[in-house]
Amino acid sequence: MTTHLVWFRADLRVNDNFALAAACRNPHARVLALFIATPQQWENHLMAPRQAACMQAQLNDLQQSLAERGIPLIFKEVDDFAASQQVVKELCEAQQVTHLFYNYQYEINEHQRDRAVEKLLPEVVFQGFDDSVLLAPGSVVTGNHQMYKVFTPFKNAFLRRLREDLPECVPAPKVREGGALSDPLTPIELNYPQQDFDRELFPCSEKAAIARLREFCQQGAGEYEARRDFPAIDGTSRLSVCLAIGSLSPRQCLHRLLKEQPDALGGGAGAVWLSELIWREFYRHLMTFHPELCKHQPFIDWTRRVQWQDNDAHFRAWQEGNTGYPIVDAAMRQMNETGWMHNRLRMITASFLVKDLLIDWRAGERYFMSQLIDGDLAANNGGWQWAASTGNDSAPYFRIFNPTTQGERFDKDGEFIRRYIPALAKVPAAALHEPWNWADKQGVTLDYPRPIVDHKKARVATLAAYEAARKS
Repeated sequence: MTTHLVWFRADLRVNDNFALAAACRNPHARVLALFIATPQQWENHLMAPRQAACMQAQLNDLQQSLAERGIPLIFKEVDDFAASQQVVKELCEAQQVTHLFYNYQYEINEHQRDRAVEKLLPEVVFQGFDDSVLLAPGSVVTGNHQMYKVFTPFKNAFLRRLREDLPECVPAPKVREGGALSDPLTPIELNYPQQDFDRELFPCSEKAAIARLREFCQQGAGEYEARRDFPAIDGTSRLSVCLAIGSLSPRQCLHRLLKEQPDALGGGAGAVWLSELIWREFYRHLMTFHPELCKHQPFIDWTRRVQWQDNDAHFRAWQEGNTGYPIVDAAMRQMNETGWMHNRLRMITASFLVKDLLIDWRAGERYFMSQLIDGDLAANNGGWQWAASTGNDSAPYFRIFNPTTQGERFDKDGEFIRRYIPALAKVPAAALHEPWNWADKQGVTLDYPRPIVDHKKARVATLAAYEAARKS
């Protein structure tokens, strides 16, 4: 008998899943599904407890969806990727698997794991798919067949490809010949620290993710450009967690966007959200061409020589949202309390850590991964290297955000800041972004720290440190 095994990883859905669809094309094949939990590996990769909780919910949703189609989901748990190789080998031998289907993961450890498994099972036919991207890495390159080093030309080339031929979605598989599974399902529980998350904000089932996507594309994508930078407004999609764990595919996002906002490809309504999807692609493609990025190495070589400050007190103040800069602190408290941070705030807080405190960007990268429900190595690394001016970016190292003016511009009335820093509730909006100036004049004591650094002086020191590294 032909037996097909689908190895699920960060693609926890039945709709538009290339590996699952391919495994089910033969109506007579026996189809099995597999998910391997690797808690030690996740700990090494700093997976956030909220992401683990979201993944567990999504796994149970996937198990139910597969069972309705007559496909059992086999759940295994081992420490790490090395141990998972043997699990796959033993399962394939025990079940007499003839074909193994999986969707590519582009991170270096995951890539090495997959190559090792293929070598262990020379008699099994392996079929891998570029499922987590709109266009496969290597398909959008310069005329010299090199990966683009700057986003804008990559985006322009990417859009040309999309206009020529849109990547198609594949439907969820039909019920297998034997019908739906009748045995009661055993709930999947991950042996990993978990933390509650707001399920209204972050969909934890495939159906809910699709509904959120449809709602955003109908009501939010067209106004995304005007609303996306203001954290007090619900102007972003919050679909990043769905893409991170794979309850949605980027193709579903693209097609739903174009259905609701048909001018997005031509630069009309919805184009800016499409650009965000392409940023995601850019970082994934980069990681494939430059696997050293997975090892937290800077793309720009001379930035290795920047002399970072080793200041634990400053780092803790940043982590806890106690820097004395309200927009930075409210953003960090938002992430600590919810597991998510608004995109504009990610740039502001990252810039503050690196360019005001002169702390190594990798410390911030690691902390974000440990907290974010939508943690994704490629996107997180790319964002931090953008902020630190160490990565693929056309903007030079002297781009330094002023945290006070950023707050004034994007949270003018302080609605967002007051939401997360109640100690500033009574400070007038005009004074909120430098509350101690007002407090001193009024003779008021605030339960809020004074700034831990002077931005103007910090900027001068940071520019000197980068310039010294560049010239050395």
